[in-house]
Amino acid sequence: MKLWQKNTDSLKEVEQFTVGNDHEFDLLLAPFDVLGSIAHAKMLAEAGLISKEESDQLVKELQIIYSSIQNFPPDGRAGKFKIQNDVEDIHSQVEFLLTEKLGDTGKKIHTARSRNDQVLVDIKLFLRHEIEQLVNNVQPFFELLQSESEKYKDYLFPGYTHFQLAMPSSFGLWFGAYAESLVDDLTTLKAAYDVVNKNPLGSAAGYGSSFPINRTLTTKLLGFDDLNYNVVYAQMSRGKTERIVAMAMANIADTLSKLSMDACLYLNQNFGFISFPPELTTGSSIMPHKKNPDVFELIRSHCNQIKALPNEIMMMTTNLPSGYHRDLQLLKEHLFPAFKTLKDCIEMAGLMLSNIEIKKDILADEKYKYIFSVEEVNKLVNAGMPFRDAYKKVGMDIEAGKFKYETSIHHTHEGSIGNPGNEEIKKQMQKLMDSFPFLKVRESIKRLLNLG
Repeated sequence: MKLWQKNTDSLKEVEQFTVGNDHEFDLLLAPFDVLGSIAHAKMLAEAGLISKEESDQLVKELQIIYSSIQNFPPDGRAGKFKIQNDVEDIHSQVEFLLTEKLGDTGKKIHTARSRNDQVLVDIKLFLRHEIEQLVNNVQPFFELLQSESEKYKDYLFPGYTHFQLAMPSSFGLWFGAYAESLVDDLTTLKAAYDVVNKNPLGSAAGYGSSFPINRTLTTKLLGFDDLNYNVVYAQMSRGKTERIVAMAMANIADTLSKLSMDACLYLNQNFGFISFPPELTTGSSIMPHKKNPDVFELIRSHCNQIKALPNEIMMMTTNLPSGYHRDLQLLKEHLFPAFKTLKDCIEMAGLMLSNIEIKKDILADEKYKYIFSVEEVNKLVNAGMPFRDAYKKVGMDIEAGKFKYETSIHHTHEGSIGNPGNEEIKKQMQKLMDSFPFLKVRESIKRLLNLG
C-alpha cells in the first residue's frame, strides 16, 4: 500500500530500489510518526475539518498503536509492531492500521498534510529524543572526568608542544580539560536542539495548504518551542537540520577521539603514564606480553567516522534546489546509527577511565628535567632579572650542562595546575543542562498520550 498509489504500479525493480532500507529506519521513526498524527488529528477537529468524535476515535486508536510500538525490542527488528512487506513506509503503515480499524474515518488522517511534512516532523521528534538521550549519556561522563580531575590533581606528568617535552602538566588538568571540552560540545548540541525543536508540520508538500489549519496548536501539542514558519523553508530545513545535528555530534566525537589517542600514547611502554586492569585490554596471538588498548582504538575510529558525518551529509545534499528530493531519504542511513555508536563510545570511555591506574612521581625521572626550565626562568624573573635575560641564562646553562632545577610546582592562577577551575566548569555545565527544555517536552508528550 502506498499513500500516493493511483492505478499504475511501479516496476518492481524501481519499487525495491526506491524503498531501499527505509523499513529498518522507519521503525525508529514509528513512535514519532504516531505522536505527530495524534497532534494532527486533534488539530483537524479544532479547525473543523473532522468532527470531535472522529478525532477522538483517531486519537484513541493512535494511542493503541503507540503502545504496540513501545513494546517491540530496541533494535526494531521484531515484535508486535511491524511494517508489512507490501506497505511502503511507516506513514502508510499507520494509516493502513487506522483505516483497517476505523474505515473512512481512518482515511481522514491525511487531510491537510503530505508525506513530506510527516517525515519532517517525525525526524525532528526523533532527533529531539536522541539528543536528550545523548545529553543524558554525556552528563555522567562529564562528572567522572571532573571526579578524576580532583582525584589526580597532584599527579604531575609532562605537557607537550609539537610533541616535544614542554612544561609540567597534571592528570588533574588532563581530565579536567576533557570535562570542559564537553561543555563546549554540549553548547553546540544545545544550538542543534534549538534548530530541531521547531515544528514543520502543516507545511505539507512544502507549499502549505488551502485548509484553515492551526499550526500553532500542533506546535504546542508536540512540545516544540516554535514553528518553522515559512513552508518552503520548512522543507528546505531537511538535510540542513541533520547536518547541524551531525556537526554537534562530531564535536563530542572529536573530544572522545583526542582523549582516546592520548590514552593509547600514555599506555605505551615508552611513556608508561597509565595502565588498566588486564580484563579491559586485549592480548596478542603471538606476543604474550601485550596489553593492547583496543577499546580506545575502536573509540578513536568510530568517532573519526562520526567526525566525517557532517561532510557526508553536506555532499549528499550539495546543489539540491529548494523543495523535496528523494536524495534526502538516504540521510537516515548515515545519521540514525551514529547516535547509538556515539553513546556506546561514551559508555566505553567511561568504563575505561573508571578503572584507570595513574603512575606516581613521573616527573622525578631525570629525563624530564628540562621540562622545569620555564619554572627556573620564572624564579629569576621573580628575583628581579628581566625575562629575556633570565631566558638567555637558563638556555646557556642547559647548553653548558649546568642546568639545575627543582620539581616543586606552585601554580595558582585560574585554570592552572594548582587551581584547575573544576567548580566553575561544573557551574557552566549545570547552567547548560538547565537550558534544555526536556521536562517541558516530556510533559507535552505525556498529555498527548493521555498519561496524566
